[in-house]
Amino acid sequence: MTTMPSMDRPQTLNPLAGRMMDLPLLVSEILKHTARHSGDAEIVTRRVEDNAIHRYTWRDCEHRARRLAQALARLGVRTGDRVGTLAWNTYRHLEAYYGVSGSGAVVHTINPRLFCEQLTFIVNDAQDVVVLFDVTFAELVDTLAPQCPSVRHWVAMSERAFVPPMKTPTLCYEDLLDAEDGDYAWPELDERSACGLCYTSGTTGHPKGVLYSHRSNVLHAMGSATPDGLGFSSRDVILPVVPMFHVNAWGIPYSGAMVGAKLVLPGRALDGASIYELIEGERVTFTAGVPTVWLALLMHMERSGLRFSTLQRTLVGGSALPPAMQDTFEQQYGVQAIHAWGMSETSPLATVCKLNASIAARSPDEQRATLRKQGHTIFGIDMKIVDGDGRELPWDGQAFGDLYVRGYWVCSQYMNHDASALRDGWFPTGDVATIDPDGYMQITDRSKDVIKSGGEWISSIDVENIAIAHPDVAEAACIAAHHVKWAERPLLVVVRRAGATVTRDELLRFYEGKVAKWWIPDEVVFIDEIPHTATGKILKLKLRERFADYLVQHAGAAQ
Repeated sequence: MTTMPSMDRPQTLNPLAGRMMDLPLLVSEILKHTARHSGDAEIVTRRVEDNAIHRYTWRDCEHRARRLAQALARLGVRTGDRVGTLAWNTYRHLEAYYGVSGSGAVVHTINPRLFCEQLTFIVNDAQDVVVLFDVTFAELVDTLAPQCPSVRHWVAMSERAFVPPMKTPTLCYEDLLDAEDGDYAWPELDERSACGLCYTSGTTGHPKGVLYSHRSNVLHAMGSATPDGLGFSSRDVILPVVPMFHVNAWGIPYSGAMVGAKLVLPGRALDGASIYELIEGERVTFTAGVPTVWLALLMHMERSGLRFSTLQRTLVGGSALPPAMQDTFEQQYGVQAIHAWGMSETSPLATVCKLNASIAARSPDEQRATLRKQGHTIFGIDMKIVDGDGRELPWDGQAFGDLYVRGYWVCSQYMNHDASALRDGWFPTGDVATIDPDGYMQITDRSKDVIKSGGEWISSIDVENIAIAHPDVAEAACIAAHHVKWAERPLLVVVRRAGATVTRDELLRFYEGKVAKWWIPDEVVFIDEIPHTATGKILKLKLRERFADYLVQHAGAAQ
């Protein structure tokens, strides 16, 4: 393993260098700090095996993470080896975050919601040598194991009594830890060495691996915990509903630990009733997740006439926060709904939408308009928008172009890819955006989802947000459909709320006065369920495959 020079040995220094300690930024240092200075803060988990509530402390977590590091070494895991996880948000998964990376190996969080072919590709591309899995994925492991020759050990993350009969030879996580004493010193590694690995969701082509370093993860945690980031403190009780297999749960297992907050982990129970029970029972102050999760929670609360007693802030990312959902959280329940943006390649946090002093002094309508946007960068990230020729566009809130970013925790090259992922030192995100004079960015579309009608651009996100504001609409997606005259026109795909009977004409009238007439969708299609990606985003590719020719196949398409 790579070690750093001892601070006690005299060093030959550049005469112009500062005389400060040069300690490496390592994720193990986050856990060591928390165990030492906030060791009694709780970690609460709804267990996967039996739905029981498990409680222990950050001090307990650090000791068990050291025992896991010992166990992995006994299994032959070496510096730089990849250790995969197929797991929900639990205390054992948290131990793997630190025990694997802290030992010098790479924790590879695998999204179990992907197709089996994608999972096989990911495990083989990463060359995982060990995979830790929750027992709910036993059947999936039996399918994957014969196709993943690099994996030497499959480890069930439970006690022996909960390991189901399997075709795959399986080790027991708790048995492995019981064999170790925790007398283990975290090694001093090169802070630029690999620490974690996440794969993009791969909606087109094979998923690509984003390889994080210790340095990038620590800096990301520090940046995201700041007041204009997620604003964490030791007084918070944090519930990450966003899965730990989705871009490291947006870094919360690191940033929450860094400040010594109480952490609440929901296991596999992500329905509205279970999430509400944890929020109230554990007095949660902050939570984070994608809009589909909050839709289920809000519907449960509405049906049951429930209120929040402690929740103050909820972070919404993964997909655009619908304005109607933001209004419901804030006006009906008194919870600040915070819009944020990022992607696997940005670790993921890049922008957070909180009002600066200037905007906070403006009218409520101006404040509300700003809060609809994806937000302002936090320190560590820079951004720009460019036209098709790569020329930078003005920050006037009107010009929109391709969004580029760079920063301390932005991907420069994908794993096992020779080519750089950058263009002139910037990462092209694939999003189309505007940036206003105050530096607040708003995504207008994914570059592949924007609708070009007669040479003019229409934002599918804006069209969707209006539909979702209708009280009878549960979910909506707007796609480009082929049109004889205009090349493309917006088609609205809608899921009605339970018991609702809203019609096509009623929905189209709902757009009047809210957007330019030529932005109003040509047609509305009602379906029972909108497909989603493995990370909870609307899968527009599937909708386009199904409905791209809808307008030309129906009367009036060429009108």
